[in-house]
Amino acid sequence: MKIEYLGHSCFRLQNERGMRIITDPYTRVGYELPDGLEAELVTTSHGHYDHNYIAAIGGNPQILSQEGAYEYDGVKIVGKHTWHDPKQGALRGGNVMFRFTLDGVEVCHFGDLGEAYSEEIGEFLKGADVWLIPVGGTYTIDAEQAMEYIRKGNPKAVIPMHYRPTDGRLDIATIDSFLQYADGKNVVRCPKGEFVFRKAELTDGETKIIYMERK
Repeated sequence: MKIEYLGHSCFRLQNERGMRIITDPYTRVGYELPDGLEAELVTTSHGHYDHNYIAAIGGNPQILSQEGAYEYDGVKIVGKHTWHDPKQGALRGGNVMFRFTLDGVEVCHFGDLGEAYSEEIGEFLKGADVWLIPVGGTYTIDAEQAMEYIRKGNPKAVIPMHYRPTDGRLDIATIDSFLQYADGKNVVRCPKGEFVFRKAELTDGETKIIYMERK
């Protein structure tokens, strides 16, 4: 399965059959989504403008935004309700984490997760191969909290998201803090903004951190 990073918390996931999923499409973050995006399925972790700009996605996709278990064209999806802040939603409401199974690879998109690691969330993450995790702080967990999740969950691969690039305007941290916390770990830079995962190549051991530049 292929993952492409489209910026902010937005990714395009595609399985070998060509079925496309887009996560958390955005607008007004200092840059915009690429033109002409289409998908069969779109997930939105919550209702804020930088995560639910569904109008930008063509192809008449099915929209998922709630907790639950789903299946679409052979792809299994599970959504779990979490909190957008450390005060059980009192500041920013709820958030839905989505877990996808594509070509045997388990991918978890954290959305705008704002709460610290818990055993309940750890159970949801258990066995997921690839994590798409926010690291920018302010509205989500920050770099230090993200590394705590990684240490406790030990996924096979992690792709950081929801940080401020040079053309971003949201008051969140750049990628630098996360890369400093990840110093000494297996960091792979991916300037083309896409990466192909194969189940057989995802082995146990040290977590691979894949730093993608936006496509």
